Amino acid sequence: MQSLTEIAMDRSSGGTFTRGQIACWLGGSADRQFSLLKRALAAGEVVRVRRGLYVLANKYLRDKVDPLALAQWIHGPSYISLETALSCHGWIPEAVYTVTSVSMDRAREFDTPLGRFSFVRVPQKTLYKAVRRVENGRGGSFFLASPLKSLADLVYVHKHNWASARPVAQSLRVDETALAGVGAEEFDGLLDNYRSQRVRRFLRGLRKDLER
Repeated sequence: MQSLTEIAMDRSSGGTFTRGQIACWLGGSADRQFSLLKRALAAGEVVRVRRGLYVLANKYLRDKVDPLALAQWIHGPSYISLETALSCHGWIPEAVYTVTSVSMDRAREFDTPLGRFSFVRVPQKTLYKAVRRVENGRGGSFFLASPLKSLADLVYVHKHNWASARPVAQSLRVDETALAGVGAEEFDGLLDNYRSQRVRRFLRGLRKDLER
């Protein structure tokens, strides 16, 4: 009989799986499922991320679990944004140690064996406006905000009273040549998407600076 670890190696998505998937894979009684899970956890073959969510230990994976893809499993619907997304796009030079995502739910944080994951709430008409799905090449995927949307989310969450390109360049050290590549259509779409007057003022001011 295969162990839970062996089954997860064959069937899990990038080494990540849920309690519900365990039940589907193993069948039988809940007690038997829990016994096999407990055995795998005790042996260090499986790591508990949060209640009901697990990953295989690194030695059983071809590639390490991608924290950006893991964020989608921890709490969703959500997308990667703010400093994490800006770092992914190469817009900020600093390393980012907390994976920050935006959801429609209340703000939450998860300290896990694989790092810290922060979820913030940003009111908007369409959650996935200016967001694309990224395949990571490791059997997983995640949703990633565009650089402009990441900046808009950051302004909302941190309550920045920004209305030009200067604080973006000075505080975040974003290169203005990168900002210049943002199209007018994205500004229009995001201005219509956000309810926050602070965010809308920022987008208008940034656009005005870039059009000069």
